[in-house]
Amino acid sequence: MSGRLVVLGSCGAWPEPGRACSGFLLEEKGFRVVLDLGYGTLPRLLELLGSVVGDGIDAVVITHRHPDHMIDLHGLFRARWFGRRGAPSIPLYSPPGVLERLATLEEGDAEAVRQVFDWRETPSGRIALGPLHLETWALPHFVPNVGVRLSCADFTLAYTGDTGLDPTLADLGRDADLYIVEATSRDQQPDTPPSPTAKPLLLSAREAGRAATAAGAHRLMLTHFWPGNDREQSRAEAAAEFGGEILLAAEGLVVPLGTQPRADPPRPAHFPR
Repeated sequence: MSGRLVVLGSCGAWPEPGRACSGFLLEEKGFRVVLDLGYGTLPRLLELLGSVVGDGIDAVVITHRHPDHMIDLHGLFRARWFGRRGAPSIPLYSPPGVLERLATLEEGDAEAVRQVFDWRETPSGRIALGPLHLETWALPHFVPNVGVRLSCADFTLAYTGDTGLDPTLADLGRDADLYIVEATSRDQQPDTPPSPTAKPLLLSAREAGRAATAAGAHRLMLTHFWPGNDREQSRAEAAAEFGGEILLAAEGLVVPLGTQPRADPPRPAHFPR
């Protein structure tokens, strides 16, 4: 096996009981990249690392500043500030606004935040990130959001963060071994208050399947499920648009990447419950 992806959280907006919001850990050749850290993801991450202070993280990538994608970054800040002060800062890639939101949770102490995290705006081009290459694309959402593509010789992983339909989704996930696409499907909860904008800026599961097909992705993982949604219904709706393997993000799911045969099932990780 070349690398692996571990799902830290799979919910959108707020976490269902026993679950967490958006978050993933990508491991490749001993290099660990965290993708988003929403509500409830930090304890799972620390358990995986075997470190109460977050040792072992090589980089963090945050897609946007909504709390269901970044709020546990504050917990990680505190673990490093109080438990590893003076350690090398962790590279943090994100659109503008994430670091500022983090600083407000520390009474505006931006200097302390910058000692823990070496913030870098998400790149518009391709850059090296350990054994991986990182690329990002701006995608439409209520606040600045980027889709993330991480690749190496053995695999390509793409992740949308939150987004509305956009032609860029095809480029983001082009030929990806695993395309992680948000499938909020607010339509499953008709009593939910409507979107604050006339233009939908979150996807349905059917639209997620359509995006994966347009990209020519090999596998699709649905994530960012609205609390209370029927996830098997989401899988069925995505399958109407995408003929490849469809995974449902679930806390603790481990997905092999690279040289591992695609037919091998994901394995559950061991997390505290």
